[in-house]
Amino acid sequence: MKTANTIQDTAATLRTTLRERRNNMDHANRSRGGLLLRGRLFTWLALRRETAEKAGHASPARIAAFHALDGEPDLLPLLAKWVEEDGLEVLLPAVISADQPLVFRAWHPDSPMKTGAYGVQEVDGPDLAAADACLDVVLVPTLGWTAKGDRLGYGGGYYDRTLAQLRQANPALIALGISWEEGRLPVDYQPAGHDAKLDAVLTPGGWYPRMPA
Repeated sequence: MKTANTIQDTAATLRTTLRERRNNMDHANRSRGGLLLRGRLFTWLALRRETAEKAGHASPARIAAFHALDGEPDLLPLLAKWVEEDGLEVLLPAVISADQPLVFRAWHPDSPMKTGAYGVQEVDGPDLAAADACLDVVLVPTLGWTAKGDRLGYGGGYYDRTLAQLRQANPALIALGISWEEGRLPVDYQPAGHDAKLDAVLTPGGWYPRMPA
């Protein structure tokens, strides 16, 4: 008797396909796409900060990002500009244990780094738990995505748990998926019940479903 595929089976197959697509991107498209992505992200945050300041509101100043791994878009040039020229606070995530939310550590271009879980580069510094981070924006590495803001990650559930805690601490948090166009999922993709939805996804091709106001 044939056993029907589960959501987990489908997700595992999709992850393999999406990794292959990402790995097959040529260097020129990857480099050009990275520039476009960083440019759009910079423009969005600058406009959001300007609008908030004109309205007399606190502007986004504390941002969680990520250190690119395994073909992910490289944000480091933009993160360095935010810290060194714009005076923003940038934090990078770290895994402390399985089945727990991520913690965050303050990052600077000169921060000492170390290799953490799954080969991710982490700041070698003190932890700040997600529940205490009070972040304004979190940039989420996104393997697969839909135009509705659904995200397919790597299967560990770290960002699902982390975003739940971050949104409790700051309901106005903006969670942005960062991905390549090659990460677009089939139109019939159905997320699992525990998958955290993103406010938007940004790729070199633009914003999905739209740029956050």
